[in-house]
Order: sequence, then C-alpha cells, then structure tokens
Amino acid sequence: MSDLKASVVETNNGFHVEGYEKIEYDFTFLDNVFNVENTQLSKCYERWGRCLAIMDLNIFNLYGDEMQKYFDHHGLELRIHKTKIGEKAKSMDTLLSIVDTMTDFGIIRKEPVLVVGGGLVTDVAGFACAAYRRTTNYIRIPTTVIGLIDASVSIKVAVNYGNYKNRLGAYHAPMHTFLDFGFLRTLPEAQVRNGFAELIKISSCGHLPTFDLLDKFCERLISTHFGRLGDDSECREAADKINRAGIFEMLKLETPNLHEIGLDRVIAYGHTWSPLHELTPEVPLRHGHAISIDMAYSATLANGRGLMTDDEHHRLLNLFSRAGLSMDHEDFNEDILDKATKAILKTRDGKLRAAVPNPLGSCTFLNDVSTEEMAKALRRHKEIVKKYPREGLGLEAFVDASDTGYTMNNTPVEKVMNGHKTTSNGIESARGDELREVMANGYPNGHKN
Repeated sequence: MSDLKASVVETNNGFHVEGYEKIEYDFTFLDNVFNVENTQLSKCYERWGRCLAIMDLNIFNLYGDEMQKYFDHHGLELRIHKTKIGEKAKSMDTLLSIVDTMTDFGIIRKEPVLVVGGGLVTDVAGFACAAYRRTTNYIRIPTTVIGLIDASVSIKVAVNYGNYKNRLGAYHAPMHTFLDFGFLRTLPEAQVRNGFAELIKISSCGHLPTFDLLDKFCERLISTHFGRLGDDSECREAADKINRAGIFEMLKLETPNLHEIGLDRVIAYGHTWSPLHELTPEVPLRHGHAISIDMAYSATLANGRGLMTDDEHHRLLNLFSRAGLSMDHEDFNEDILDKATKAILKTRDGKLRAAVPNPLGSCTFLNDVSTEEMAKALRRHKEIVKKYPREGLGLEAFVDASDTGYTMNNTPVEKVMNGHKTTSNGIESARGDELREVMANGYPNGHKN
C-alpha cells in the first residue's frame, strides 16, 4: 500500500514537483496457511467475497484441493489461473496470459490478486499486477526457498528478455506476504539446494552468525528440507533461525533502497556476471547455481586482492561444494566474463560495483578491476576449484522438468521443444513447432525469436 505526499512550486520558467510515496507492507510467518483455522489469508478477501489466484501448476497439483477447501470453508469464490513458468517462460507472453485472466475475471481497482508459487511465478505475476491499470494490488505466498528467502523480500518484479535476466520489470510492493515454510516438505531437493545459494549470498556478505549455522548444518538442512522432513528438531531450530535472520537481514539492506536509487547493493553479491551467464548454456543454469559460480569467482578475485584470507576463501568454496552448488562451468569463460561486464556496467551506471566478502560476513565493492585482472583471476579460479569434489561442478545444476515443471504425454517438455516425438495411446506426434507458440515453456532465452 502507498500514500503519496507531493508539492508543486512555481519557478521562473515553469514548475517544480516533489513527491514522496509511503510504502508499507507486511510479512507474516504462518505454518499451514491453508488450514481452515488460520483466518489471516481469508480476511484479506472478505471485502471482495472472491479471490483470483495465480498459481504454479506443480503447487496446484499438490495443494489445489486444500486451497479450494480453505476458500470454500470461508465462503469465498476462488478462481485459479494455473501457470507453467520456467526460466524460458519468464517472458512477456506469459505475463500477457495472466493479464488476460485478470481481465476475464474483472479485477476491481484495489482488489488483490493472490500469487502462489516460487520466485519465477511471483516475479512474473507481480509484474503483471504492476502493469495492470498501472498498479493492481497483490498478495504473495512463496513456496520455494528462493521465493521465501529472496524473491519475497524485494519489491522488484520482472520478466527475462533476450539472454538477460529480469531485463524488463518494475518496483511493485505487495500488500502482504505469508511465509509458510511447510511448503518445503514437498519441494524437490534440487530446488532446496538451489535456494541454499541465496542464504550463502546474504550471510557471507552480511551476517556471519547465519553463515556459521549454514556451515554447521549444511548437509542436514538440505536433506531435511530445512527441518521440514523427519524429526531433526536441532536442525529445525537452526533452520528457523537461519530463515528469520536471512529475511530480516535482507529487509534491513533492501528497505532503505527499495527502488535501487543506490547501486552499491550488498545483496547483489553473485549478481555481477550471472545475469548473462545463467541463460548462456543451451539448457539454462538454475539461478542458485549461476549465482554460486559468480560468488565463488568473486571470492577468488577478493582473495587475490587480500580482501579474504586463504582460510576464509577455502571455507566459503568448501560450503558451496558441500551444498552441491556449482563453482564453475565450461561456458563461464573470458568471453562471457567480458560480455557480462559490459552489460552490468550499463545496469550499474558505468561502475562495476562488484560486491565481495571483506572479510567473510562483511562486504566491499570493487570498481577498479581491469580486464586483465578478471581474466587472471578466472584462470586461477578454474585451477582452484578442480581440487574440490566434482572439480567444482554442481549437482543438478541445470533447469529440468521440476523447473519448467511439465511433460507432454510423459515426455519432458524440453525434449518436445527440441523436436522429440511424444506418444499418446500408441500414436506418435511431433509437437515442437506447435509448442513453441504456446506459453507452457515460453520461448528460448525468454523471448520470441
């Protein structure tokens, strides 16, 4: 919600306008958000008597019935737009499909759309709400680690365009965000690992006690889905501390700079070269793995400058390795490094502003890194990570059907996109060309070629 205060002053040759917009929104930790006894969500929709939800299809398949019973119990009409958003479908075409549903539903000014899903869904649906009538309210229920820890904290919403992450977007705060970590019980382990990277990001540059907990409980946090599987009460307690501290630290850093007027941003650690590199491979990297490569390389760059000790450097790289996160990739080369640097200089107003740990748990920004120093650090980095398990490669590092989410006649949608035939009732059909024209998996690299 916002409250705009403004003034207009006449000048000698015109007018001067100043406006100040108050932005306020809430976060509520709430286990079992769709339990009928929890009325916090239903109260948000009592005025309207109905709710339009934009929901990830995987989440709908798992929780759709429970959600329907919740709204039925509270006497609220529910309509669900089920969407299939992977990185390739984080596009304007997907956004427009959501806009079409909003129009068909007849969203009323101030009526909030409910957005349920991971960071990809909340980003695209949030951008649709930002654009619809120039601003439409929305409420978020993130369902992944990245969604809960990172995407839900910021007010940034966006789609990909070309080979670039989040090239088109807006700043649009939700009315409310409900944080239900119970969704992690059904999250694939690869996605738990994917989100673990965001916690390394914020803790290694901003909150050493959280980093210490991640380091202590790393494997247990991933295998128990942050304490939501099994009965490891010690891990569950540590996970709750990590999650709350991570979100709080992110909010403290983001809140004074919600519209990114200041471009030196601690939480941009890992986001200097990854925005281009993430979508460079034919099959895109998962976001957590892309930023882990960026963070690990940035740490090597910092270590080369004496900003991180050798022990700190090894400790950080070892945590990436233990978590199964990527520290290198064959496409992360000097050419990509150069292209990504040129791209980020435009985004950051001509300065590199590369966030690096200095020391571990704190942050500094590098602006004076030459092309030669970057290339030398990259060569050194690739030699260093070869000494780690898997030679620095990550586990399940690339997007698959758990990201795009979907199959056609039991054939992963990525294969159909690449011309593989599907089989239904013994009849083969090639659907690649047709599928490229729908939004189930979007367009290659996020836009229509």
